[in-house]
Amino acid sequence: MKTAHEIIWQKKAPDNFIDAGALVIDALNELNEVNLSYLIVKENDDVTGIFSERDYARKVALQGRSSRETRVKDVMSTDLPEVQGNDSVQHCMNLLAEHGRRYIIVRDNGEFEGVITIHDLLREILLHGERALDARVTRTLIEINERPPRVY
Repeated sequence: MKTAHEIIWQKKAPDNFIDAGALVIDALNELNEVNLSYLIVKENDDVTGIFSERDYARKVALQGRSSRETRVKDVMSTDLPEVQGNDSVQHCMNLLAEHGRRYIIVRDNGEFEGVITIHDLLREILLHGERALDARVTRTLIEINERPPRVY
């Protein structure tokens, strides 16, 4: 079974970083430029979380905040599961299912290596079928991906 390292190595090196102190409007523009659903948030040189389209929808738009006044650090997701590079894809899938999240931070000896998304894992399932993981976890991941957003 593949490891988190192998999934990260298949992806291009991340270039979708944003500073935690940036305004949400700048993050939205950056999301549009990189054509991804998330940005990796850094404070100084440390990765501190993820800012996603969902964060914007739930924590800015639905709460009536201004994207021109709100800072990324005030609305980013910080409670993401983390794995080591040698952890299995199955372990990553179990974590996403367990935590109901869409992103996993990959670190190796504490150093940031990248982000694995629910879409990366679903792509792995499509490529390798049931050999990639057990069917129960596959169903749970698909359900998480199809869940309507919660209103806060």
